[in-house]
This record gives sequence, structure tokens and C-alpha cells, in this order.
Amino acid sequence: MSPEAQSPAARLLTLDALRGVAIVWMVIFHFCFDLNHFGLLTPRQQFLVDPFWTWQRVCIVSLFMFCAGAAQAMAHRHGLAWPRFWRRWMQVAGCAVLVSMATWFVFPQSWISFGVLHGLALIVLIARLTAGLPFGVLVALAAVALALPHLVQHPVFDNRWLNGVGLVTQKPVTEDYAPLLPWMGMVWLGLACGERLAQWPMKDHAITRVLARIGQWPLSIYMLHQPIFWGALLLLSH
Repeated sequence: MSPEAQSPAARLLTLDALRGVAIVWMVIFHFCFDLNHFGLLTPRQQFLVDPFWTWQRVCIVSLFMFCAGAAQAMAHRHGLAWPRFWRRWMQVAGCAVLVSMATWFVFPQSWISFGVLHGLALIVLIARLTAGLPFGVLVALAAVALALPHLVQHPVFDNRWLNGVGLVTQKPVTEDYAPLLPWMGMVWLGLACGERLAQWPMKDHAITRVLARIGQWPLSIYMLHQPIFWGALLLLSH
């Protein structure tokens, strides 16, 4: 799989390194989750309710979404063509379908119908269409998107086919959930700040370069790390 849809000249060390931080954090988080699932983590953890774990997930997804918005800002700045965007979008959407199919077999009662990849496929499309908006408008949209799920909820959004909007009265029973609202807010925030990242360069250090390299392959790592963990832990558990 190709790295993020940006030309090498357009890549930004800060953005790639930030995405690398999110990936490393996600991998560690998922490894702990898997250890707990196989009963190898003592004491047993409550990943769905313990604030120590739930807030980590919020931070990880927030950083991913912020980076997705910033990446679209860079793409808009450098005039990257729609065909290249659609090729990348098809990869994300295709992987989202694979995630749904895999979790249907592993977790039939809580399969993923609108997880991070599903949300990202819709969100980056909206980000692409709004990339030319002024900074103030993007910040205002981000504030509305972040606040709206706390202000508006309706039972019509509680079913599996509409809960992706995010205005649910209760969180759906699913292994992963990343609805349009509030996460579109983080993407719009990243879109607004994307141009400014160039003014906050990270120090060119060995660790930064490693993180940046990792950050260039988010989809491959996202799709591969869990099957590897599960395979290894299945062997250990037997």
C-alpha cells in the first residue's frame, strides 16, 4: 500500500511524526486490550468503562482525526488531484468493509458497522470538499461538530444504520464506534491548523524520523497489527 496521498515534496515531518505517535499509541492500546481479552492481563481490566482506557481511546482517535484533517489541508495546498484522492479513499473504504466482515464472524453480537475506518471514509470526503474554507469558518464548524452530540440526541439515530451520525441516545453495542459527530470536529480542526503545522516544525531527530516513517503507513499497520496479535496470543493461550 502506498503512503498517505501526498507527494514526497509535500510531506511534512511534523504531521507524519504526529500520526506515528497515534499509531504507536494505538498498537500499544490494542495489545493491552488483546492481552485482557485472552485473560493474560492481571488484574482484569474494564476497557469499555474505565476512564484510564476510555480516555486513551478518545485521545488516540482525536489525534488520528486531527492528522487526517491536516493531511487534507496539505493536499489542498499542493493541488493534489481527485483521482489520487479516490484511489486512497477506495483503500480506506475497502478496509472498512473487511473490518465489518471480520468482526461479524468474531463478534457477531457487537460487530463493527461504523468504526474508525468507516468514519474516516466519510469524514475525509467531507474534509476534501470543505478544504478551501477560511480558518475561522473551519474552527466554528469544528466547535459545532464537537458540541452537537452533547446537545442533541434522538432515538431515531440509535439503530445500526443511522448511529454513524453520532446523535445517539446511548452508545451502540459494538467493538469500535467512530461516528461523524463529534469526530468531524477534530478533522475540521486539523484542516484549519494544517497550514500552521509548517510553522511548528519538529526537531529532526532519530526518534522523530522513525515516528514519521511509521506515520507514512497508517492503513497497513492498522489492518495488520491485530491479526498478528491475535495469532500470537491464540498460540500462547493454547
